Amino acid sequence: MNDPNPISGTSNPYAPPSAAVGDITSPGLLEKASRLTRLGAALIDGIAGLVLVYGPLIALGGLGNAMASAQSGSANPFAIFQGAAGVGAIIGFVVFAAINFVLVQRNSQTIGKKLLNIKVVRTDGSHATLGRIFAMRNLPFWIASVIPFVNLIVGLVDPLMIFGSEQKCLHDRVADTIVVKA
Repeated sequence: MNDPNPISGTSNPYAPPSAAVGDITSPGLLEKASRLTRLGAALIDGIAGLVLVYGPLIALGGLGNAMASAQSGSANPFAIFQGAAGVGAIIGFVVFAAINFVLVQRNSQTIGKKLLNIKVVRTDGSHATLGRIFAMRNLPFWIASVIPFVNLIVGLVDPLMIFGSEQKCLHDRVADTIVVKA
């Protein structure tokens, strides 16, 4: 017989629970990332994307393809993506997306946020999931960016809201997130 309490033969009703409990940091203890640090992270993310996607286009002759297409009189807007240049750009985009996917899943960080030691969390201090970050924080703004005129308004209002007292952009408000020091 496997006795839970060898002294009395019964389980202890006063024992602490044995369930796994995740730590949640109080939002009052979190230190928000500065506006300048957030800007720096966004710039680093943009530069990383440019290098990984447009670097192969330049290095593998995509611009030459586009110029040759324009000189021949049949201006093809997709000529820049023909041949090795296009394949290189696609591979660069996949690498950029994969790196960001892994970083966001692990610790709610992009390349720039990782380098500047900041991360995204829920306003209650809990972990911001990959689904929340992409579906609520990024996707609505990617969709808005392809809608004429809406993209102008959202593209201006979203970053300007960081100058409010809460230091939260529009995408932070929509996703109920904040950016804090990691």
